[in-house]
Amino acid sequence: MEINILNHPTPRRAFIGVLASGAAVLGVASLAFPLPLKAGAANNNLKSSTVEDPDLWFAKIKGKHRIVFDATHPKEIFPFAWPRVFLLTNESTGSKANDCGVVVILRHNAIPYAFEDKLWAKYKFGEMFKADDPATNAPAVRNPFYKPAKGAYKIPGFGDVAIGIDELQASGVMFCVCDAAITVNSAVTAEKMGLKAADVKQEWLQGLLPGIQPVPSGVWAIGRAHEHGCAYCAVD
Repeated sequence: MEINILNHPTPRRAFIGVLASGAAVLGVASLAFPLPLKAGAANNNLKSSTVEDPDLWFAKIKGKHRIVFDATHPKEIFPFAWPRVFLLTNESTGSKANDCGVVVILRHNAIPYAFEDKLWAKYKFGEMFKADDPATNAPAVRNPFYKPAKGAYKIPGFGDVAIGIDELQASGVMFCVCDAAITVNSAVTAEKMGLKAADVKQEWLQGLLPGIQPVPSGVWAIGRAHEHGCAYCAVD
């Protein structure tokens, strides 16, 4: 499993490549499912007062050492292990968590990790997104990275690691999720189940985990993270 960390500031060419490849995929999908890409569009179907304007949310990134983890697929434990490793190794070199700005973007096939257990069970997210539960090695029927049992995850040489989404949030890690991917996948799901696309998307948005910020698209979020001084790390 490889991780690609580029030195800060991130080279412009690398970011353009990421944005271009993501935009190409999104462009194909949007032919069938027009997407609302205005910055505030992700808020339109939400009742929760915890959802903010995405630009204001990104302005909250703090700390000297800033990084964005781009999670496009489930990738076992790595979308959550790497942020914790970043914090632990910064601490070992004298930089506390409050001196680090860490953002995780859940986009493409990593979006189910933004949702609560009941949606995983109802819509079979484990099968849909090929996300296995590390405890069973079978398609997950719950979100395995939200409020995991103590000691559920270990990294050789580090021992038990607190890589639950809630545990990472408590350490200051910020999570956002791609509204474009939610729009496309909820529409496809609705068609297969004979439901209304708007109703399925609304249910998904209402089932977001606490503190996870919808953003217009994952590639939009990559650009904003770069503008706020984050080095780029692809979770490969």
